[in-house]
Amino acid sequence: MLSFPNAKINIGLNITSKRPDGYHNIESCFYPIPWYDALEILPANSLQFTTSGLEIPGTTSSNLCIKAYEILKSEYNIGPVHIHLHKVIPMGAGLGGGSADGAFTLTMLNDIFHLNLSIQALRDVAGRLGSDCPFFIENRPAIVRGTGNEFFNCSVNLKGKYLAVRNPGIHISTAEAYRNVVPSIPESAIEEILNGSITSWKSKLNNQFELSIFPNHPQIADIKQELYKHGAIYASMTGSGSTVFGLFDQYPDLPKYRILGL
Repeated sequence: MLSFPNAKINIGLNITSKRPDGYHNIESCFYPIPWYDALEILPANSLQFTTSGLEIPGTTSSNLCIKAYEILKSEYNIGPVHIHLHKVIPMGAGLGGGSADGAFTLTMLNDIFHLNLSIQALRDVAGRLGSDCPFFIENRPAIVRGTGNEFFNCSVNLKGKYLAVRNPGIHISTAEAYRNVVPSIPESAIEEILNGSITSWKSKLNNQFELSIFPNHPQIADIKQELYKHGAIYASMTGSGSTVFGLFDQYPDLPKYRILGL
């Protein structure tokens, strides 16, 4: 079985509170974008995990695809498989590529072994892999709250727009991203802003991590300004960085960027 796990962007991102368990509650719009890895899973005589494309840091046992398999193996005694991941989406970039790989592994194993797990059951397992993973089970635009595990309907439709994306290759750790963030409740609910004109997003819709990250990494801030200079309707860092994206009505002339039609 072959699938193509996709990346996502955050359209707006607020850190609303710190939880007693040490995690943070967020508010954001997750929007899937057409930038893909390739994931193949086949029944095998023994568990195998191979990769190609971008080099993936860490051990095999720490990869979310293997973690997804091990969870289902422990609970449903599924058989061995050969998982091959061709990595295209940059890692640690705020694009959710690793989370998508883990979530897609769950849905593929659910199909291969006829487990008949519900969407909610798959989301519950995905939440044990990572906070972004549950989103990719249904993989459609959503308002996300909690730790990334509460989903609400979203009317945002960017069909016909162009997305310019640039990852400067700067690794931003979770600790660094949260270091100077002060949780707060935004003045306007994100749904209210998103339901308004897209031209108002520039002044109303923020990624709160930018306040923490831009002072330490001005080159990331420069990318955002470059996108506005070239006519972006809206530009923002996605997730905890360091990838920055810009939305355009027309195909932008930006050779250093990956341009995606939405």
